[in-house]
Amino acid sequence: MPNILYYLTFAMITILFVLFLFMLVGWRWLMKQIVKKTGKIILTDSYQENIMELMPGLRHMGIQNMLENSLRAEIGTVLPRPLTGSAKKWPHLDPITFIPAQTTPFPINGEDEVDITITIGPKAKKPMKINIPLMISGMGYGVGMSEQARLALTKAAKNVGTAINSGEGGILPEELDSAGNYILQFSKTEWAKEEDVIKRADMIEIKLGQGAVVGMGREILPKDLTGRAREVMGLKENEDAVIGELFFENQTLNDMKELVEELRKMTGGVPIGVKIGMGGKIEEDIDHLIDMGVDFIAIDGGQAAMKEAPPILCDDFGIPTLHGLVRAVNHLAKRNMKGQISLIVSGGLLVPGHFLKVLALGADAVYVGSAMLFTVSHTQSLNALPFEPPTQAVWYNGKFKDQFKVEDGVKSAEKFLTASTEELKMALRAMGKRSLKELSKKDLVSYDELTAKMIGIPFSFETLKNEQTEK
Repeated sequence: MPNILYYLTFAMITILFVLFLFMLVGWRWLMKQIVKKTGKIILTDSYQENIMELMPGLRHMGIQNMLENSLRAEIGTVLPRPLTGSAKKWPHLDPITFIPAQTTPFPINGEDEVDITITIGPKAKKPMKINIPLMISGMGYGVGMSEQARLALTKAAKNVGTAINSGEGGILPEELDSAGNYILQFSKTEWAKEEDVIKRADMIEIKLGQGAVVGMGREILPKDLTGRAREVMGLKENEDAVIGELFFENQTLNDMKELVEELRKMTGGVPIGVKIGMGGKIEEDIDHLIDMGVDFIAIDGGQAAMKEAPPILCDDFGIPTLHGLVRAVNHLAKRNMKGQISLIVSGGLLVPGHFLKVLALGADAVYVGSAMLFTVSHTQSLNALPFEPPTQAVWYNGKFKDQFKVEDGVKSAEKFLTASTEELKMALRAMGKRSLKELSKKDLVSYDELTAKMIGIPFSFETLKNEQTEK
């Protein structure tokens, strides 16, 4: 018997060695044969039978549209598109640039401090003051993020002196205990409504809508929401987690106004505001919110993403963040509410340049969502790759959430916020400014004539064109 094993082992080693030599020496021959065979099939098969028929088909339909229609044919229900948000190319901030200080004024010394602190709800009894104008957007526990990822983001927000939004998920006791400035998202749910939780919030955001799903809700089946989140959210064993479309039966604007007042009294005067998705009637929406007596308004553009959203709501509703922001700022100024009601903006804002441009255009603060999701996971997303998407490291039902190390996530998220803050300060120094309060749309130009005209900033070619005309 030992002799048989010996010969079998020797034979296997020999075969593997021969295969190795073949691959080492003959790989070029093998590749050439594959290319010749494949090429012959592609170049000689009739068009109707040719695999390359996919090229004009995909060119006409698009890879994403083909994929999503195939998934619709598979599941037969509303398609939940993950995270990416809209597939459309919306008008955005890239054609806009800042005007550098070169001769008058001069840049600010790199060692000089720049003030970027902000106050949300300045007219509230207890306004919320934070060190930076970047806040972490609502990404809820259970309905989206894992416990580990939520705690990492909460601690990072506290370390840099900013605020984090709870999202529409359950409220972890550990999260409240470790938070600095905490924004409670008051959503159309049965959970996260406990009086002691409400009283611990530094700000309350009533969620009427958002960019990716506008005002629509959803139901999460018990099989898709298991574990601790059910307990935290107060769900019974076989109960669906329901996020509704309305707060009240036969809801009216007066109902919402009374809710604002009730929450203001319950909290002792922290800022109470409303989040909406940007739409074609944004001025009318803002008028209604002003009548409700809000301290801040959060507007979410059409580029916004969330964990799961129907493509039709992502792609075919709302308006671009840039358009909605400009219209909102102009309308608040028209109503003499600029500086009275804080304006928070989100939707497709991913890098420091985006953040500073919306602040220059009149936003008081920025919600950062998707960028935080990827930075908190950072190298820990490698736990999921290459066979699973990186978000599997941070989702509540993610296959690799238990491998997520909270302290590593804290460091990554904190470093991203710190680095982004330093870039904002550097940009302000480059414009000759010592405070964020000095920034305005007068510091902007655009190399796109339509964008410049729409916003009311100079077109970067205009002066040169005039000079040439005069000559």
